Amino acid sequence: MLELIQITADPALARRCAALPEMRLFVDLERHGKAERQAGRNSFISTHTLDDVAAVRAAAPEAPLMVRLNPWHAGTPGEVEAALARGADRLMLPMFREPRELSAFCACVAGRVPVTALLETAEALASIEDWVATPGLDEVFVGLNDLHLALGLRFMFEPLALGWVDRVAAQARSHGRRFGFGGIARLDEGLLSGRDVLAEHLRLGSQAVILSRTFQRSDAPEPFEAAVAALRAAESALARRRPEEVEADRVRIAEQIRAIAAQMPRTDAGVAGASA
Repeated sequence: MLELIQITADPALARRCAALPEMRLFVDLERHGKAERQAGRNSFISTHTLDDVAAVRAAAPEAPLMVRLNPWHAGTPGEVEAALARGADRLMLPMFREPRELSAFCACVAGRVPVTALLETAEALASIEDWVATPGLDEVFVGLNDLHLALGLRFMFEPLALGWVDRVAAQARSHGRRFGFGGIARLDEGLLSGRDVLAEHLRLGSQAVILSRTFQRSDAPEPFEAAVAALRAAESALARRRPEEVEADRVRIAEQIRAIAAQMPRTDAGVAGASA
């Protein structure tokens, strides 16, 4: 069963998530450079604070709680201590480019909680073999939104169609690391439907995915819990596919991603260093 990750600073929603199986809560403290990277895009820019970490922890004391900090910088050790003091039981490092940044982060955490590396730069993708075995690293999560921008691609799921997410999954698996990627919309919503995204998670042996904002839409046709239940039912059905069905779905979804991307403007970043 996939672990479903809900980004929230709302104690009431945190309690609702905690009542469901295999849910991870996620408080997002990342600020450095994020607004500039995603300017002009309909992307989530968090306003979460350290007080929100404590509030979510108090509301759902038994639920897994991950906190994303800023990219590695001089103040990172203090950020680590502050998040741990407020109840984080997993820490995420975003936007790292060099293995030494992840190594320093893991050394700072010092095994007190698991570490998730958020792979979202071209440099991190190109050098994954150099950092995937970092002591203290527990999980590799591919952040498709920033990664596709860094690679100069049109559509956030293009790294999936190009086989680059497959490469990350294989590296994580070979080193005993957990693996996850991207976000997922409600089953039949999104440019690439939640159902197709879910199919690819199961094909790749993913263990975690972030629920998109569509799960919290005020005009949604069904409540949050019902949408999650529908996702779980689809997960169970997709898990029963025969190998030839999985492969047919992979080919169809890759073609669909390419077709969607062809209708979108290209970003101005390059793709240097992204090949396997």
